[in-house]
Amino acid sequence: MKLSVIGTGYVGLVVGTCLAETGNDVICVDVDERKLELLKKGISPIYEPGLTDLLRKNLHEQRLQFTTDLPYAVKNSEVIFLALPTPPAEDGSADLQHVLDVAKNIGRVMDGYKVIVNKSTVPVGTAERVRALIAVETTHEFDVVSNPEFLKEGAAVNDFMKPDRVVIGTRSPRALALMQDISAPFIRTGNPVILMDERSAEVTKYASNAFLATKISFMNELANVCEKVGADIDSVRKGMGSDPRIGPQFLFAGIGYGGSCFPKDVRALLNTSASNGYSFKVLASVDEVNKSQRERFVEKIVTHFNGNVKGKTITIWGLSFKPNTDDMREAPALTIIERLLAAGARIHAHDPVGMEEGKKRLGTTVTFFDNNYEAVTGADALVVATEWNEFRRPDFDRMRTLMKTPVLFDGRNIYDPARLAEKGFVYYGIGRNRAGS
Repeated sequence: MKLSVIGTGYVGLVVGTCLAETGNDVICVDVDERKLELLKKGISPIYEPGLTDLLRKNLHEQRLQFTTDLPYAVKNSEVIFLALPTPPAEDGSADLQHVLDVAKNIGRVMDGYKVIVNKSTVPVGTAERVRALIAVETTHEFDVVSNPEFLKEGAAVNDFMKPDRVVIGTRSPRALALMQDISAPFIRTGNPVILMDERSAEVTKYASNAFLATKISFMNELANVCEKVGADIDSVRKGMGSDPRIGPQFLFAGIGYGGSCFPKDVRALLNTSASNGYSFKVLASVDEVNKSQRERFVEKIVTHFNGNVKGKTITIWGLSFKPNTDDMREAPALTIIERLLAAGARIHAHDPVGMEEGKKRLGTTVTFFDNNYEAVTGADALVVATEWNEFRRPDFDRMRTLMKTPVLFDGRNIYDPARLAEKGFVYYGIGRNRAGS
């Protein structure tokens, strides 16, 4: 099938490449010529496991092309996927400028029946707004479909190729037939295609992310209670997660969620609720807890140093908001670094893939190290902010000799407190019995 994807950001690049991998002819469109030149050479601007190999393969087999020419893409496609940025405005609402501008331009150049598919995370009613804008510009038939993505950064290729469900929001039998045809290669194992109206599909994406964010904030609140009463959140997590009504996923306490989806989508759903006269109290608390969890963690660090970290060297392991990505949007590590720098600390930092992005964001305020052991040399404390696999089994004996003082703040609870105590470390986790003090 002939398809196009408008926008080659995180979602658009994964969508376009994976659609090409199943034999479709895919045209990816973007306004950033420099990015497109890299993509044409098989160089991905984002770090995502497996993506570069698929990109190069489908470029070589001429199923995937990149262009700035929107009219060319529209005229040579049956189905057009919109994967455009919807950044949050100051009030938390999603900024639809890019989506609506592209919709108008599609209407102006389309030359026959087209299906326009919203892959971007958009507020309720966006499909109707897109439909109305296109209708003003064309007399050709078309349909607008809501087909939200559920891609996890660090596992996006696998999520797209083997989705646990496909949500299609449309009331058009003609559009539905095309969407089912496109989805068929990805659901051969029987995972469901869930059909609904466009508005319900739009809510489904926000609801999914908001509920996962709620689980995270609930566990972080519970971890804070565990610290007060002397319980261990890791044990509580195991006891809770064994209940099939709850399940084990997203029950890990830590320093909060980040990234491009959860923070933005929580605030967007809050804004949608408020603009329709409803106060979503639970979700407001989820957002507030996520912010305060980072501040509480910084307080632990400062408190350990008797209220003064000025002149202290603190090493941060992990800058990205989660492992297997270089994405630092709303990463907890950035908040922690900002607060510690403001308090006068010196920051050493290491991330397995995020060093270049970290340098762009933090500049010379932080000293970066390509090796995690070099980063802890002479440090007064180590903070683990991202649970990269590379950090799970370090040489603690070596670290103890390299560090000025063996103090470890485990923001992701990846270490055993008792083992750290045996190794001579002062250990601080999240919601755990502190060992080694």
